[in-house]
Amino acid sequence: MTSHPKFSGILFGAAYYPEYQPAGTLDRDLDLMRDAGFTVIRVGESVWSTWEPREGQFELDWLEPTLDGAHARGIGVVLGTPTYAVPPWLSRLHPEIAAEPETGRRNAWGGRQEMDQSHPVYRFYAERIVRKVVARYADHPAVIGFQVDNEPGMQLPHNEHTFQHFVEWLKGRYQTVEALNEAWGLVYWSHRLSDWAELWRPDGNRQPQYQLEWRRFQSTLATDLVAWQAEVVREYSRADQFVTTCISYPRDQVSDDELVRSLDITAGNPYYRMQSGLDWYEHVEVPRQELWWHAGVWRLFEWGDRAWSSAQAPFLVTETNAYSAGGPWHNFPPYPGQLKQAALALLARGGRMVEYWHWHTLHFGAETYWGGVLPHSQQPGRIYREVSELGADLQAIGSALDGYQPDADMLMLYSTDTKWTFEFYPPLGDRDGLPNLTSYEDIFDAFYRGFFETGAQIRVQHVRQFLATDPDELARRFPELVAPAVYVADDAVLDHLRRYADAGGHLILGIRTGYGDDLARARAEIAPARLSDAAGIHYDEYTNLVDPLSVVSGSEQFALEPGSAGEQWVDILQNDDAEALVRFAPNELGAGAALTTRIYGQGRISYLGTVPNAALSRSLARWAVPHTAKQRWQAPEHVSVSTGATEQRAVAFITNWSAKPTDLVAPAPAVDLVSGDRYSAGDLIALGPRAALVLEIQDSPAG
Repeated sequence: MTSHPKFSGILFGAAYYPEYQPAGTLDRDLDLMRDAGFTVIRVGESVWSTWEPREGQFELDWLEPTLDGAHARGIGVVLGTPTYAVPPWLSRLHPEIAAEPETGRRNAWGGRQEMDQSHPVYRFYAERIVRKVVARYADHPAVIGFQVDNEPGMQLPHNEHTFQHFVEWLKGRYQTVEALNEAWGLVYWSHRLSDWAELWRPDGNRQPQYQLEWRRFQSTLATDLVAWQAEVVREYSRADQFVTTCISYPRDQVSDDELVRSLDITAGNPYYRMQSGLDWYEHVEVPRQELWWHAGVWRLFEWGDRAWSSAQAPFLVTETNAYSAGGPWHNFPPYPGQLKQAALALLARGGRMVEYWHWHTLHFGAETYWGGVLPHSQQPGRIYREVSELGADLQAIGSALDGYQPDADMLMLYSTDTKWTFEFYPPLGDRDGLPNLTSYEDIFDAFYRGFFETGAQIRVQHVRQFLATDPDELARRFPELVAPAVYVADDAVLDHLRRYADAGGHLILGIRTGYGDDLARARAEIAPARLSDAAGIHYDEYTNLVDPLSVVSGSEQFALEPGSAGEQWVDILQNDDAEALVRFAPNELGAGAALTTRIYGQGRISYLGTVPNAALSRSLARWAVPHTAKQRWQAPEHVSVSTGATEQRAVAFITNWSAKPTDLVAPAPAVDLVSGDRYSAGDLIALGPRAALVLEIQDSPAG
């Protein structure tokens, strides 16, 4: 990251496309936005063929009335570069820029992001249009920032120039073919290379070491695309304008902590199932092929914590749904109150902007039923009214959240390398014995959900960020650290985990952590490598599970929630010198201890040898983090309490994620930052159905 942008208050608005609208609607739209409390719109990122309808013919003035009108109404503008959707003339003139999802098979044109964005011909035209658009509007007083590209990293191109770039990248890392042969174990299946020219294409690859390096290389292409555009934009932008992109976290090329390094602030696009998808008591399964949206209260907060993790700093929400999100079969408009709930949840975890996609629901195109703030009729309805109410609330809050940082009771370690490896070479399978390509997400989510639902507030760190932080500081800031499935890890990572525990932290290890090295090679060491003696356990046998395996408490200090079980995987632990807190029910596998713990140095190391179901994960969380803000507020199960602070005030976000009204007792004096209502310690705070409050806590820390 470069410099963090300075602006006061929470930015609030929507993407706006006057070019998609009938003539004569601009002033009406902008007036409605102003009346709804909008302070920002995003424009221009999707219409290269409008900016440049023919090769070399530029039409740049059409957006000026929108910017003038926004500025006159006090609405800032984020201007997007239109490089993610190439015009048909460019595809026709240069078909060679099409990305090849398989070697020799070009993408057909007709969607978006069909091109190889590293192709030099594409880069020539993309740079030209970026310079034209940004130079035209960088000095406009309405423009507060720029979004370069849009949801980058959609492709994994196999084009010839991309592959040759990969070969050169490998040469830089390994120097010689002999070193590559040794590192990748290419003696296997007679894969030893005698020359770099013999490196095979990724299409037929079956070797996990190759695949991991291929994904690492591909991530450099998305990172370079964003950094390159950011550098071009900064040749024209003012010091008070920020540069960002909008991240779709599941995109194949995205390594988000690297992607954001050239930007001023992280920004991303959370889409979620409304209705039962934001009800505490319901569980909506997300199809594996549709990981761009999520469901569950815990997943909404997890998205916010992942967005914070990219740069360990506040973030912007560049797109989220105001109505339905997706195809015409995916119509789930929000229950009354859910728009406010979702927005405040994202702000609670560090958001500085909430921007809907989009202002008006389209009448044509692939996203005709992706609902905006205005419906197809263009007449303001319930969604507009609720958005306006939220806008008024944010105006009432004003600058009170400036400098806000969310609290964290614990740390979770995120491994992008492991995610990529498991997408190719997963440890988990489904009931039919087929590979579960979302194994990493399933394991990580299993831990996150349990800790969130018991009230723990979670900070996520990437492995690189973790390594860059002193273990003593980590143990002081985060007394609990969960490392789920850190399979791809060099010695330095595992030793850093050990030093964290030695410094006084409680390290909780999940399956596959400490089993692989930095190239996803199984380690020739006792598992978990470099940690087994400190943890007091080891194993060399493990098994997949078709059916859950129930567990029983092995210690009076550990209370198990009814229905607790391990799922999908079991490490058959040998207990050398640890206390078994949880044991598996009698089984023929020989699996005994499920959860062990052992004092190590000034801290503790625990090991959970299975993927916990929700009940077991919550049981682990209650034991590991017994004191939370939610507990202090004595909040019912379906009420979340998320806290944080600015330099001036402690803040608590309180949300009722159900249709049932409930009450809370204020543990300290508080004032509602929206209504101004004041509460003394011991006062009853009424929470209506799906209510969400932002409270300043006075005379006492929020948590």
